[in-house]
Amino acid sequence: MGKAAKRKRKAPALSTARGPVKSAMALVRSNPFEVKVNRQKFNILGRKTKNDVGLPGVSRSKAIKKRTQTLLKEYKEREKANVFKDKRFGEYNAKISPEEKMIRRFTLERQQNYGKKNIYNLNEDEELTHYGQSLAEIEKLNDIVDSDSDTEERGTLSAELTAAHFGGGGGLLRKKASGGQQDEEEEKPKSRKELIEEMIAKSKQEKQERQTRRESALELTEKLDNDWKEIQTLIVRKTPKSEKKDKEAEKPKPDEYDMIVRELGFEMKAKPSERMKTEEELAKEEQARLQKLEADRLRRMRGIDEQANKKKPSHVSADDLADGFILDKDDRHLLSYKLDGKVNLENEEEEEGDKEEEEEEEGEKEDNESEEESEEESANEDEEDGAADSHSDLESDLESEEEASGNKEQKKHETNENESQNVEELDTKMKAAKSELPYMFAVPESYETFKSLLAGRTIEQQLIILERIQKCNHPSLAVGNKAKLEKLVGFLLEYIGELATLDLPELRTIDKLVLPLYNLCQMFPEAASDSIKFILRDAAHDMEEVIEVKGHATFPGLDTLIYLKIISLLFPTSDFWHPVVTPAFIYMSQLLTKCRITTLQDVIKGLFVCCLFLEYVSLSRRFVPELINFLLGVLHISLPRKQAQGYTVVHPFTPMGKNLELLLVCDKKDLESWQKQNLPLSIVTRLKETSRTEINHIRLSCLALCFDVIKKCAALYESLPSFHEIMRPVRILLTQHVPVNEYPEKMQEWYHGALKELENKVKHYTPLICEKMKPVPLKQYTPKIVKVLEFGKKQGGSKEQQERRQLIQKHKRELKGAIREIRKDNQFLARMQLSEIMERDSARKRKVKELLGSLATQEGEWKAMKRKKGKN
Repeated sequence: MGKAAKRKRKAPALSTARGPVKSAMALVRSNPFEVKVNRQKFNILGRKTKNDVGLPGVSRSKAIKKRTQTLLKEYKEREKANVFKDKRFGEYNAKISPEEKMIRRFTLERQQNYGKKNIYNLNEDEELTHYGQSLAEIEKLNDIVDSDSDTEERGTLSAELTAAHFGGGGGLLRKKASGGQQDEEEEKPKSRKELIEEMIAKSKQEKQERQTRRESALELTEKLDNDWKEIQTLIVRKTPKSEKKDKEAEKPKPDEYDMIVRELGFEMKAKPSERMKTEEELAKEEQARLQKLEADRLRRMRGIDEQANKKKPSHVSADDLADGFILDKDDRHLLSYKLDGKVNLENEEEEEGDKEEEEEEEGEKEDNESEEESEEESANEDEEDGAADSHSDLESDLESEEEASGNKEQKKHETNENESQNVEELDTKMKAAKSELPYMFAVPESYETFKSLLAGRTIEQQLIILERIQKCNHPSLAVGNKAKLEKLVGFLLEYIGELATLDLPELRTIDKLVLPLYNLCQMFPEAASDSIKFILRDAAHDMEEVIEVKGHATFPGLDTLIYLKIISLLFPTSDFWHPVVTPAFIYMSQLLTKCRITTLQDVIKGLFVCCLFLEYVSLSRRFVPELINFLLGVLHISLPRKQAQGYTVVHPFTPMGKNLELLLVCDKKDLESWQKQNLPLSIVTRLKETSRTEINHIRLSCLALCFDVIKKCAALYESLPSFHEIMRPVRILLTQHVPVNEYPEKMQEWYHGALKELENKVKHYTPLICEKMKPVPLKQYTPKIVKVLEFGKKQGGSKEQQERRQLIQKHKRELKGAIREIRKDNQFLARMQLSEIMERDSARKRKVKELLGSLATQEGEWKAMKRKKGKN
C-alpha cells in the first residue's frame, strides 16, 4: 500500500464575512501573511479538525474593538458617579403593551402613596378630619376666642377683638351688620374708640351671663343633691346578716395573678441613688476632715476649747413667753390598733429605739457639755441662795447679815474649788492633746526626717501616720504632691530594709508596713518599680563583685530576701515578662546556683528562696531547673558521707568535700524528741546562741520542709511531658539512699507523702521506637501483567470518575483562558495609560516651548530697548 495522498486544505470562504470583519477580510485577501494555517504532522482517519486556519489579525481587531467599547469606557468613567438609570417599569420590555405598562405603573404609584410616612404631605383625595371636623374648615379660622374669659372657654378670642388688634389699621375696624343697617353704617363709620368701648361692654356682658349661668347650674345641682338624699332614705334597706353571709360566700376569691398585679401597683418605685464621688472629691473631703480634726487638737492642746465654747447663763425675766422655742421634730404619733383590738405599741417601741440611738450618738457631745452644765447649775444655785437671802429680812436683820456673810464665804470656797478642778481638767486635756498624733503631716523631704517621724511609735501609730501623709498630700490636691509621694516609696523601702537588718528583725512591723507600700505602688507603679529595680541591681552587682574577688558568692542578708518576698505581693508574677519580676526571677536563680552552701543559715535561706520560687510560678507553672537541683542537693547533704550512685549533684553542691553532712542527725535522742516546727526567717540571726539539740531539731525541720517542697513541685509539674525524667534523680535518692527507718514517725509520713506524689504520676507520652520495616518479598518468576492503554485516551474508570476528569480538564482550560484574558486586559489598560501620559507630556512640552519662546521675544525686546537707551 502506498501513502495516501494528502488532501489540500482550502481556506475558509472569506467572502461570507459581514459587519466589522469585512475590512479585516479585505486585508487578508491582499496580505496572505495574515492567515495562520495550523498544520498537522500526519492525517488521522476519522478525526475532526476545527481550527485548521486562524485569522490572528481579525481576532485581534475584534478584541481591541470590544475592549474599547467596554473596558476603556469603564476606565474613563472610573471616578464618575453621574450615571442615570431608567427605572421606569417596562420601558425596555417589548413584550408588554403600552396599556398594560400604564395600568401597572398606576398601581405601583398607588401602592407607594398608600400608608405615607410623611404626615405633612396632605395632597390626597380623601378628606382629613380632626374630632369629626374637616381640616379644611378648621384652617379657615372661624372659631374666634374672647381673651377676658375665666371659665372653660378661656384662651379663645372674639372676632371683634381679633379684628381690632390684628386688623391692620382703623380702616378695617368696621363691624359687620345685616339687612338695612349695613348701608347706614357704611355711610356713618364708627371711630376706633367707640368700637373698642362697645367691644369691652359686650365682653363684660358675656362674662356676666356666663357667671349667672354657672350660679344657676350650681343651685340646681345642690337642689338635686338634697332631693336625692331625701329619696335615698326611702330606698335604702338593711340586708339581714344571713344574706350578707351568702353574698360574701358568693364573692369569688381574688386570683393569684390579680393579687400580684395589685402588689405591683402599690409597690414603691425605685429611687435614683446618689452620684458616686470621684477620687478628687473624696481626697478633698478627707483633707478637710483632717484639717478640722487638727484644728480641734491644737485648740485642746492650747486650752482654748472650753473657754471658746463656754456659754454664759442668760438672764430670763418673768415676763418671757419663750417665743423663740422651736421643736426639733414632731414627737406625736398616730394611734393604731391591731386586728385583735389591742393597741399597736410597735411604733412607740421603734421611736424609743430611735431616741436611744440618738442619745448614744449625742453622748460624746453631752460629755463635752457636762462641764458647762455643771457650771451653769452652780451659778443657778448661787442665784437661789441669793433669793433666799433677799427674803430673810422679814424675820430679822441680824440673821440676814449672818446668813449673807456665811453665803459669801461658801460662794468663795465653791468658786475656788471649781476653778482648781477646771485647771486640773484643762491640764489633763492639754497633755492628752499633746500626746495625740497630729492629723496633718507633710511629706518628708529626706530619709532622716521620715525615720524620725516613725521612731518611737507603735505599729498602729506608724500605719496611721503613713495613711494621713497619703491623704493630706493626695496628688489631686496640689501639683507637687505626686513627686513627693513618689519619694515616699523609696523611703518606705529603705525603712523596711533597715528593720530587717536589726539584731532582732521586726518582721511583724514589716508585715504591717506592706499594706501602705502596696497602696503607694498602686498609685505610682513606675516609681515603685524603679525603686525595686535599683535594689535588685545593687544586689546583683554586689554578688558579681564578690564572685570576681573570691570566686564564689554567699547568700545575701535578710533585707534582700524580704524584698524578694515583697515583690511577689506588689507585682504580678504570672506574666511571661515583667520589668520587675523577671529580674527578681533571674536573681533568685543565680542565688540557687552561685551561692555556696557552707552553713545551716545558707540552707535555711536557700529553702526560703525555693518557697518563693513556688509562689512565683504557682499560676504560670513555669519550670525552674535550679529549684529541683537545689532540693536534690539538700537531700544529698542530709545523707552520710559516701559516693553518690544513680544521681549527679550540681553546683553549688559537690559530691565530695567539707560540708557534706550539714543536715545529718545521728543523735537518737534528738531524733525522738523532734517535732515539726515552722522556720521563721528571724531564726537565722539566733543560730549561734542555740544549743546542739535545737540545731539538730532545726536540721530535721529543714529536711521536712524539703520533703514538703518536693511534694508541691510534683503537683506543680505533673503536666510536663518530661516530668518523670526531671524527677528521676530525686526519686532514686529517696528510694535507695535516704535512711527512712532512722527518722521519727512524723518525718516518715512527710517522706512517704513526697515519694507517693512522685510515683503516682501518669506518663503523658509514649516513648519513641523505631518504625517497623515492611518485610522485603522474595523474587518470584510470575509475569507482571500491565494493562496496555491506547495512545491519547485517558485511563478507564467509572462514569463518575470520567465526568470528574472532564470537569477538571474543563476547569483548567477555562482558568487558563481567563488568565490570558486578564493579562490582555491589563496590557490594553497599560497602553491606554501610556498614551495618556505621552499626550500630557507632549502638551506640556508644547506649552513649555511656547513660554520659552514668549520669554525669548520679551528678552530680545528688552535688550533692544536697552541698546537704544544706551545710544541715546
